[in-house]
Amino acid sequence: MEIPVKKNETYVVDIIDQGYEGEGISKIEGYTIFVPNAIKGEKCKILIVKVASSHAFGKLIEIIKPSKERVDVDCSTYKRCGGCNLRHMDYKATLNLKTQIVQNLVNKTLSNKIIVKSTIGMKKPYNYRNKAQYPIGYDKNSNIVTGVFASRTHEIVPIKNCKIQEPVSEIIAKLVIKFLSENSIAAYDENTGKGLFRHIVIKVGKKTKEIMCIFVINEEKFEKERELVKYLIDNFEKENTEYTIKTIIKNINNKNTNVILGNLNIILYGNGYIYDKLGEYTFKISPMSFYQTNHIQTEILYNKAIELAKLKNNDIVLDLYCGIGTIGIFTSKFVKQVYGIEVVKQAIEDAKENARLNKVENIEFLCGDVEESFEKLLKDKNLKPNVIFVDPPRRGLDKTTIENILRVEPEKLIYISCNPATMVRDLKLLEEKYNIKEIQPVDMFPYTSHVECVSVLKLKKTIEK
Repeated sequence: MEIPVKKNETYVVDIIDQGYEGEGISKIEGYTIFVPNAIKGEKCKILIVKVASSHAFGKLIEIIKPSKERVDVDCSTYKRCGGCNLRHMDYKATLNLKTQIVQNLVNKTLSNKIIVKSTIGMKKPYNYRNKAQYPIGYDKNSNIVTGVFASRTHEIVPIKNCKIQEPVSEIIAKLVIKFLSENSIAAYDENTGKGLFRHIVIKVGKKTKEIMCIFVINEEKFEKERELVKYLIDNFEKENTEYTIKTIIKNINNKNTNVILGNLNIILYGNGYIYDKLGEYTFKISPMSFYQTNHIQTEILYNKAIELAKLKNNDIVLDLYCGIGTIGIFTSKFVKQVYGIEVVKQAIEDAKENARLNKVENIEFLCGDVEESFEKLLKDKNLKPNVIFVDPPRRGLDKTTIENILRVEPEKLIYISCNPATMVRDLKLLEEKYNIKEIQPVDMFPYTSHVECVSVLKLKKTIEK
C-alpha cells in the first residue's frame, strides 16, 4: 500500500473514532492517522509529525468543526504537560469514552461479549491525587525548577495550579525549590549522573490531613538538610492549611534509572510514616508502600468489588498483590479468613500493622512474589480458597499465576485492574473455566485516558450445579 500522507504536510480530516488513549482517529484512503486532542465527529486541520508503514501521527492545527463534547481547557500547561490528556472533553463524555474503550477490548478479545457497565465517575473530579512525584531540573535560564515532564520528553514543565493534584503538594514543592535555589543546591542531571536532588515525592492522608514528604537524592548526605527540614516545616505552617507535615524522609537513589525511588530511606523528621482512613479503617502508609491515589474513588472501587463478590461468612479469601492490606481488610468482616500476598517487604509490614491497628484477626500476610508464593501458601496452609481477589500491576497476571488459579478453581475471582488491555488479555485465558459475569469501570483518574475496572468471574462448574 502506498502511504497517502507525507511528514510535515497538512491535511484536513474527519475524526471518525477515538483510540485507547483518547486520541482521535482519522483515515485518508484507508490509512490510519492518530490525532491527540481531537474528538470523534470533528473536522480538523492537522500536521503529520510521524509516518509509519501502517499508521501516522498528526498534530492538531485547527478545529474546523468542533464537537459538542469539546470544552474550554481550564489548565495553562495542558498542551505541554500531557498529564490530563482528556481535559478538552466534557467530563461525562470522558466517562462514556472509557466505557467504550473497555467495551471495544471485550468485543475484540473475549468469547463472551459481555456488556460493560457504565463507568462510575466523580461528583467533583478535581484535586483528587493524594500522591505527587515532582522531578527536579533546570529551565532554559539555568534556574532550578520542578513540575511535571512534558509529554513524551524529560523537559520539566513548571507547575501552575494543577487541577488533579492535592493543592498542598504544590505548596510544598515550591517551598523546597525556593530553598534549593537560595542555597545553590544542585539538581540531578540524568545525562552526567551528577547533582543532588532528583525528585520530591509527597503523600497526603486525605482524611487524616497528614503529609509525608520524600526528598529523592543522588547521595546519602547533603549539606543543610537540617536547615531544609526546618525551613519547610516553619514555612508550611505559615500557609495556614488544614494539613500537617508529619514526616520528612530522604530516599537515596544513585542509579541511572527512570525508577523514582531507591531502596534506602533515612528519616529526617517524624516517624517515617503517615496514616489515612478508607471507609471505617485506618491505614499506615510508608515511603515504599502502594496506596491508591484517589481516596474517594478507592472507597467506591473496593465497596463495589465486595458488593459484586457477594461474599459469605464461610468464605476463604486469597488476596493477591495485597499491598498494605487495604482490600483484604475491607473484605475481612464478611468472610471466615483472608490471606494476602505481596512482594514488597515494607508493604507487608504495613499490612500486618494495619490488621493490628484495625483489630482484624482473621487475616494473614505473606511476603513474596505472587508467581512463587501462591502455590507455597496453598501447600503450607493446606488451603482451598473459594474466592480470590487479584489487583496486579499494569502488566497484568503472569502465566504461572493464571495457571495456578485455573488449577485451584476458586468459585469466584474478582479481578481489579488499572489496565483494561492486560485485564482483557488475562480474562481470555481464564474463560476456559470461568464465566465473566460483570465488568464495572471506575474513574480513578478523571480527565486522563486511564480507567480502573472490577471484573467478576464465576467458575462454570459452580454455575452448572
